[in-house]
Amino acid sequence: MTAPLWDPQQYLRHADHRTRPFLDLLARIGPLPHDPAPRIADLGCGAGNVTALLAEHRPGARVTGYDTSPQMLERARAHAGPRLDFAEADAATWVPGEPYDLIVSNALLQWVPGHADRFPAWLDALTPGGVLAFQVPGNFDAPSHTLMRELAGTPRWRGRLGGLLRHDDAVLAPAEYLRHLTAPGRTADVWETTYLHLLQGEDAVLDWVKGTGLRPVLTALADDPGARDAFVSSYRDLLRTAYPAGPHGTVFPFRRIFAVVRVAG
Repeated sequence: MTAPLWDPQQYLRHADHRTRPFLDLLARIGPLPHDPAPRIADLGCGAGNVTALLAEHRPGARVTGYDTSPQMLERARAHAGPRLDFAEADAATWVPGEPYDLIVSNALLQWVPGHADRFPAWLDALTPGGVLAFQVPGNFDAPSHTLMRELAGTPRWRGRLGGLLRHDDAVLAPAEYLRHLTAPGRTADVWETTYLHLLQGEDAVLDWVKGTGLRPVLTALADDPGARDAFVSSYRDLLRTAYPAGPHGTVFPFRRIFAVVRVAG
């Protein structure tokens, strides 16, 4: 899969809806070792807006946000402060260099093939009583993704985009996450929620995916604006049928999978 070029401004256009799952995740974490001054890593911090919320939620914490995107890190560093910093790291290879009371990840791991193999290293880095918490999208079988993949696989686009996009194996089923995370000395809580986002504006679902799932296509076609615009136009027409606008906005169902794992204290 082509590494996507991220656009922080586009991503943040739906920040209110994107932030809610992170707040729901934080609400389930509970006390941490070394409260009120725990050590926290936010893996895949993106534009830093949710990392800043995390720092506000635990004002005594020392928090580091990690990401691979220079564009996102540049935006994130606007939130930096005495107890909040940001650094470059790739979740596919990141090994914690110090103990953490909390390692949290918000809508990142779907971009990391085989991410469940990373759990042991992260869990081993937790202080006694520490927590690993993450959420991932579970909507890869939704029209927003299936229509994109089907269009990319048509004869016109197959040569340039075939096999580029993530499939439903980008994340595990909740029961599989539970199996990977449950072990003696750990307490795992795994659940799923489907949010019904009411999006505003014209072609609202297209506007949403331009900030996330469509990024690999936009990156792959960046050197050919005509082709890029033709793909987006065809995809937009498909989305209009799948997600018709209503009198109060466009309903966009979005399933997410959550996990909170605490190691023994």
